[in-house]
Amino acid sequence: MSYFVGAYASSPNVNGWDKTLEKEYYDQLKTLTNMKGLEHPFVGQLHPHDDDWFLENIDPNWNVMFTCIPGIMDAIGQNPNFGIASDDEKGRLEALTFMKKACEAVAKLNASLGRQAVQAIEIQTAPNRGVAKASAKSLSTSLKAMLSWDWQGAQIVIEHCDAFVEGQEASKGFLSIEDEIKVLSDLNVELKMRAQQPLGIVINWGRSAIEARSISGPIEHIQKAKESGVLAGIMFSGASSNESDYGVWNDAHMPPSLDMAGTKGESASLLTEAEMNRCLQLADVKKASLAILGVKLGIRPPSTSIPDRVAYNRDALAVLDRYFL
Repeated sequence: MSYFVGAYASSPNVNGWDKTLEKEYYDQLKTLTNMKGLEHPFVGQLHPHDDDWFLENIDPNWNVMFTCIPGIMDAIGQNPNFGIASDDEKGRLEALTFMKKACEAVAKLNASLGRQAVQAIEIQTAPNRGVAKASAKSLSTSLKAMLSWDWQGAQIVIEHCDAFVEGQEASKGFLSIEDEIKVLSDLNVELKMRAQQPLGIVINWGRSAIEARSISGPIEHIQKAKESGVLAGIMFSGASSNESDYGVWNDAHMPPSLDMAGTKGESASLLTEAEMNRCLQLADVKKASLAILGVKLGIRPPSTSIPDRVAYNRDALAVLDRYFL
């Protein structure tokens, strides 16, 4: 098996941009033989700093899925009404303009690599409902517009982020998974009639745990998505209920706590090997052949060496490999 890695989260370029440093990091990532490719951040252009550098340094055999969350959070900082689920028409249309740029970036990367390299695009159902109005209706309207564009075979998937919960401080505060599933299910009926690729949902372990304030959150969300026939993948990021460099219930992509001696992990993480296995078993990944499966890890402290940053990813991927043995 091979997996996606959200490599941008563990990049040594924590602040600023050093292309020499990033090249060294990419060169070491290329030694991970079970790495399918990148979960790649979209912020409005193909690469956050240098499109040409990215096209020159990406492994031509890697597959890619874009994640729009970094660009979305930047945009929300400028306009709290920004988002494809926004009930504010200006904010919703701004988000669609952003998504159109993502579609263009998909075409640019595919053209450069000479193949359909982009397998999926992860979208998120902004805005934060604690400060702006959002709805399933607005999300459906936006998705219908996006489905009319040429994504060159890339599957559109919603990455579920922590939903707005009354009385609880949100990291993202987006739509509920129930609303997201309902919109996807309704649209998939129409897509099936037209023999078009279905929409799906990706569960990020850490973000579901943050929403529920419990390790039960990812299990519940995987179950609901699976039962509705829209589960497209799982990305493993951790979280903690205790104070650490990663914060308390903070969306910092904490590495998992690993059992094996000599491996790189974080002992305070609620994401354990047992919890990863529980999610994989529930999703029945050996039979389901999920399109998206992988890890996205933030690394602390910022001074962590490149070999250690790659080792965190290597050891987390090894957990997935052990499940498939």
